[in-house]
Amino acid sequence: MIDLTNIIKVITPAIIAFTIGIAITPLLTRHLYTHRAWKKKPGKQTLSGAEAVEFNRLHKEREREVPRMGGIVIWASAIVTILGTWALSLIWPTDITVKMDFLSRTQTWIPLFALLVGAIVGLANDILDIYHSGNGLSLRRRLFVVITTSIFIGWWFYAKLDITTVGIPFGQPLEIGWLIIPYFVIVSLALYASGIIDGIDGLAGGVFAMIFSAYAVIALTQDQIDLAAFSAMLVGAILAFLWFNIPPARFFMTETGTMALTFVLATIAFMTDSLGEGIGIAVLPIIGFLLVATVASTIIQELSKRFLGKKVFRIAPLHHHFEAIGWPSTKVAMRYWVLGAIFAFFGVILALVG
Repeated sequence: MIDLTNIIKVITPAIIAFTIGIAITPLLTRHLYTHRAWKKKPGKQTLSGAEAVEFNRLHKEREREVPRMGGIVIWASAIVTILGTWALSLIWPTDITVKMDFLSRTQTWIPLFALLVGAIVGLANDILDIYHSGNGLSLRRRLFVVITTSIFIGWWFYAKLDITTVGIPFGQPLEIGWLIIPYFVIVSLALYASGIIDGIDGLAGGVFAMIFSAYAVIALTQDQIDLAAFSAMLVGAILAFLWFNIPPARFFMTETGTMALTFVLATIAFMTDSLGEGIGIAVLPIIGFLLVATVASTIIQELSKRFLGKKVFRIAPLHHHFEAIGWPSTKVAMRYWVLGAIFAFFGVILALVG
């Protein structure tokens, strides 16, 4: 039976992060609009360099007036929350403040590190995208950061936390030894690619909130209370962002948000696996099915155009296809929220019984 005090410890950071996010957003919004923090060359290009006609028809004009870097709300409120509770436990050590501190070497150091790396590199990309080259950091440089940082985190799992197995549903953990390092790199790259789900007002925020809620529950049932609190904190921070990103969006999440969230999601999935005697990795494709569908639709589209000479979807990724066939963007976002909740629910059930 889960201790009530642990539930309070998990929920409290979510409330704090949400409150901080709501409080700082007016200041951030004023800054972004004052400094015209939107793309100076709106629209997108295909991988071949040609104009993305369908996408630009749907979104080009919208991109002219809405600031980017809204993801700052998420990671800034999260960082203030976790460091604030830690500092309070040091400055004013009581039973309550010490209990509420969830910054721990074994459970939250690495997720926090992943969040910071993704946030900083994503922010650099957004700044360049807005004020300098117009194209952000090159994909090669971003992938280099993802790969090198993933190698380090994978090594930390292997060498420092002794993680050498992967949980198998309804079976014994699979021993893979040092291969846990490249495995983490592959999962991180796949999740990073799914960041393109940030393409419709309210879509990415709702989907990520469902995913991290699921992992908060999984970590809580594994008695990884600090990790559960960290995941719940992210939910609160995301919901604060979503409050202002619901159509019509006040700002877009962009790379500083998606890179931070996908990077930390990979870390949390691994930490709720063999470390928590669970199957956190195996349920990731279920809990994050909409992320999988987003990447898969893009891959299918590119392969079909290259080898068959035709498109499978009007436009990829999948959520833009629904827009192109006539669905209002609000309908797409809300149906993704519904599906996100369904997949998160079934993923949690499998994690608990598997």
